[in-house]
Order: sequence, then structure tokens, then C-alpha cells
Amino acid sequence: MKLLATLAKIAARLAPSRRGSQTVIEALQSAVAEKEQQLEQQAIALAHSRKIFDRSSEAARIGVWECSLPDNRLVWTKMVYDLFDVPYEADLDRAEILKCYSNESLAELVRLRSRAIQEQSGFTLDAEIVTPKGNTRWIRITATVECEGDVPVRIFGMKLDITAEKMMFDQIRYLAEFDILTGLPNRAQFQTAVQRLPLRYISGSTAALLLIDLDGFKGINDTFGHQAGDECLKETAERLLAACKGADLVARIGGDEFAVLVSGYDSAASVATLAETVVHCLNRSVERDGARMHVGASVGVAFFDASMNSNIFVCADSALYKAKADGKNRFQVHEIPACIDNPKMDAA
Repeated sequence: MKLLATLAKIAARLAPSRRGSQTVIEALQSAVAEKEQQLEQQAIALAHSRKIFDRSSEAARIGVWECSLPDNRLVWTKMVYDLFDVPYEADLDRAEILKCYSNESLAELVRLRSRAIQEQSGFTLDAEIVTPKGNTRWIRITATVECEGDVPVRIFGMKLDITAEKMMFDQIRYLAEFDILTGLPNRAQFQTAVQRLPLRYISGSTAALLLIDLDGFKGINDTFGHQAGDECLKETAERLLAACKGADLVARIGGDEFAVLVSGYDSAASVATLAETVVHCLNRSVERDGARMHVGASVGVAFFDASMNSNIFVCADSALYKAKADGKNRFQVHEIPACIDNPKMDAA
């Protein structure tokens, strides 16, 4: 209204007559009213767009953020507040927010952010956070550096909640790498570990593979049922983990077959002692639901050296076959390289 009154006074001074002045005022009033209507419609459209954006962001769990580089001032959309469990529009302290990141994620965030600012580029990072309320989440951060001339002044981007995606990925990976019944690494993970053995092998030390097959396990299934057999396998896994605490890997590679991979032992005798321990610990009865079940174990041992690493499984399997042929409930060593028991020969 003040604007209209001011325009009327100006029009009155400029108009040659009262009638002309009235015409100008009416025209100005009409123009201003039309402009106000346009602004109101734009405000309504903007509010509607913002509402759609907020709802879409909430549904997709995506938030927008920016950080002023001169003073580290943060600006977040509502979704980012929700991701971090921070009250909406609360004062943001970047130093406090960084405390939410896990140590590993924070170190990677600092590295990528510094490089992006230096190179005036961007980055993407999947980071783990623990919110002030104690909720653990995974977020995907995308960032771009904005410059004025050649000077970086702002870094901005999006933060996406990928917790569900991360959990699903971890579950799929677990199913691919671990035995569901016992929780031990499965055959696929075992084969990968065998392939990597040359990289872990330390010259002058002893590395070996122990293949273990349960004796009498079929009788457990036939007499007590498969559920009892499953309980027996679980107990076997627990005993192996307890007996082989220093092992690189303890895995279930088949129905009643297990494998132990060791490296860094000081002698072949130490590995033989471990094999004997395995035989004894698995030769004890298993009691479940009032039933006493007894199995034994045959163990085949093969030692690793650079000349036969590709055949270590075959060698251990051959030794296992011989242990069973010799009466079961024992271990058999396939081959001990002379250089392991005779350091002087290795030096020569």
C-alpha cells in the first residue's frame, strides 16, 4: 500500500491534469497488482517444488550439503540432519560432526577432501558414521569443489543413506565366503587363501596345510539323524578354532571335511604337534540333547615351498588318504622338504 501511495504522488506531479493523473495511477495499480500476483504464484510454485524435493529426498534418503572453505560453515538440507540424528536447523559445528565418523572413514574423508581441494576436483566416499544417538549408518558422500577464479571457496554435494545396501552387500558376501552352519570360511575362501599363500610365506619359516576328515560321521547321521550330525559339525568347528588359534585359516570345505592353513611356524615339528592336537581334540565324545556321539579325525599334512605350492592340496589329500588307510584317527605327513629340518642344507 505504501508503494501504491508513493506511485500515486509521483504520477500526480507528472500528470498534466487530474483526469490524466487518475488514469496513470490506475495503470500503475493494475501493474503492481499483476506483479504481486505473479510473485505470489511463484512463491507458491517454489514452495511446492521445495515440498516435492524434501519428500523425494526423504524417500530416497538423500540430503544436500555444502561447506564454506574460508570458515568451515556448514549448510545442510533436512535429510542430512536426519541422517546424523541432529535436530533440524541446530547449529552445526564441523569439528563435532567429524567425531561421528569411524576412524577409518574419517582418515579417508580427510585424504580425499584435501586432494579434491588441491586439485579443484571432487570425490565419492562410502563412510561409516555413529550418530549422537548411537545409531550406526553408512552414507555415500559425493563432493565437488567450487572456485572463484583459481581459489577454492566452497565444497558441496550430496549424502545418501546406503545402510540397507551395505547390509545386503555384507550378507551376500558372507553367504559367498562363509559356511552357514558352522560360521567358518567356506571352500571358496579357503581356495583364495591357498592361492595367496606364496605372498604370505616367509623364507626360512614353515607353512603347511592340514586336511581333516571326520571318521565315523556317517554313522552319526544314520543313528541320530541329520540334526544331530549338524550339532556334531558345529562342535567340531568350535574345537578346531580353539586348537588352532594361531592358524591363518580354519575352514569347512565339504560335508565333514575341514582345512587348516598355517604359516610362520618355526619348524615342521611344531606343525606336527598341531596336527596331533587336532586329532586328540576331535577324538572326544560330543553330547547333545542327552545323546553321546563319538567321531574321530584323520589328518593329512603337506608343507609348502615355492616349488610345489600349486600341488599342496593334492599332497595333503594324499596324506589324508594314507592316514585313513593306516587305521584312521591319526595324522600323516606327505612330505617335509629337507631345507625345513636342515637349515644348513638351505644355507648351502
